[in-house]
Amino acid sequence: MDFSPIYQALFSLWYLIPIFIFATVIKSAWFKGIFGELIINTFAKWKLDKSEYHLIKNVTLPTEDGTTQIDHIIVSAYGVFVVETKNLRGWIFGSAKQKTWTQQIYKHKTKFQNPLHQNYKHTKTLQALLNLDEHQLHSVVIFIGNSTFKTDVPENVTYGMGYIRYILSKTDPVLSPSQVVEITQSIESGRLERSFKTHREHTQHVQTIIVDKESQQYCSKCGSTMILRETKKGENKGKQFWGCSTFPKCRTIKAIN
Repeated sequence: MDFSPIYQALFSLWYLIPIFIFATVIKSAWFKGIFGELIINTFAKWKLDKSEYHLIKNVTLPTEDGTTQIDHIIVSAYGVFVVETKNLRGWIFGSAKQKTWTQQIYKHKTKFQNPLHQNYKHTKTLQALLNLDEHQLHSVVIFIGNSTFKTDVPENVTYGMGYIRYILSKTDPVLSPSQVVEITQSIESGRLERSFKTHREHTQHVQTIIVDKESQQYCSKCGSTMILRETKKGENKGKQFWGCSTFPKCRTIKAIN
């Protein structure tokens, strides 16, 4: 049997291979991270004066329980801006106090950790490292990608280049020029080496946290965490159930299967 026509047909479609590889890469979390970093870097270099604002990228710092990774840190006389980037599409629902936010694409809904809470750990880690007061640090969350906020969000949760406006809105100096230099040097010296090993170990730490969080129960009504409670009286005395942690504000309960 002559296979040459089949080989010729396959060879004629060789150009589809790089297209397939490219399509796979641009959908990966790695590419989204790189793309998000590129956008933030470009906006910062374009709109922020380099002599006043010092950009430090992809900082991994040691913590008591592992590591924490900060997308961007911008140091200036107007404070240290701790930047968390989210590359998401669809509708975004959430408020400052909710533990989880919701991403909706058509009828599909996905919950993710409140990025303000996520960035809180980053900010506190830096605060301890640099021995700064709370007013000297600013938490900033940036959404990029084709996403739309469907609920009111705080001013420090921004979309695209909106984070530049937020940073420039801080006009009262809270750090001296010498402090800016010292802080920048402290971050550079305190960060873990930028390497594949550092990234891998941090990823493993994050995966452990995700597994722990997946076992956590959340209130179907308000999104708060559920905690194990025990019936104190009646025929079900001693029986455990999940109850909303905000009780009595929220009285949602869930039976244990």
